[in-house]
Amino acid sequence: MQTRINDCNINYEVLGEGNPIILLHGWLANLETMRPIANNLCKNFKVYLVDVIGFGKSDLPEHPLNTNDFGDFLKDFIEKLNIKNPILIGHSNGGRMIINAVGRGIVSCKKIVLIDSAGIKPKRNLKYYLKIGFYKVGKFFLNLLPNTKTIRKIKEKLRDKVGSSDYKASSSVLKETLKNIVNEDLTSLLPKISVPTLLFWGTLDTATPISDGRKMEKLIPDCGLIEYAGSSHFSYLENINNVNSVLNEFFKDDK
Repeated sequence: MQTRINDCNINYEVLGEGNPIILLHGWLANLETMRPIANNLCKNFKVYLVDVIGFGKSDLPEHPLNTNDFGDFLKDFIEKLNIKNPILIGHSNGGRMIINAVGRGIVSCKKIVLIDSAGIKPKRNLKYYLKIGFYKVGKFFLNLLPNTKTIRKIKEKLRDKVGSSDYKASSSVLKETLKNIVNEDLTSLLPKISVPTLLFWGTLDTATPISDGRKMEKLIPDCGLIEYAGSSHFSYLENINNVNSVLNEFFKDDK
């Protein structure tokens, strides 16, 4: 299925019947990565799987986005499809979208599940700042040279050396988007989330460390954290049977 939001075609699927649940995937992913959860929940709920703007079969945005834009996207999707009081589940950047939209008060929901969620600005070590300093110095001197094709290629290679794997694998507009959102800290919005919230986290997550999950648990008023020892940023896929069992219990009164 498709709908249009801000002049972009947005791809989504609907599974099952009942009260609504929206599943939001992470960066560089698509709705398929959330299907193992959807296939369980659709037995009792109406589940919306969404290709977030810029990913999967949805259109790329015309301009770089920030976190508020992603929050607005979630609001617009809910309004466009006339979804009432959904449960929201988000992995990584999908969690960031939920924190933004609910924390700002532009989306109302029944419950929230955040999985290895983004939203807290990462702590930087000395190595990171040295790498950024090298990039800025190199960029300064390259900008003094004629803007030829060769110079532009050198600049791109320089950017790639300091960028993360997600940055390197992203299209141009998503690279600029990623630069925007990773430097935005949503910590101040966490205490404003008033609905029951459940967190799943891998203790070996290197993209959004377990310390972020523990901080979210403390700051969100009605919140619980489940840690999966030895699991990565995709802790839900590595522990899908347990995750689905926990979700069934968490949502048992919401059918």
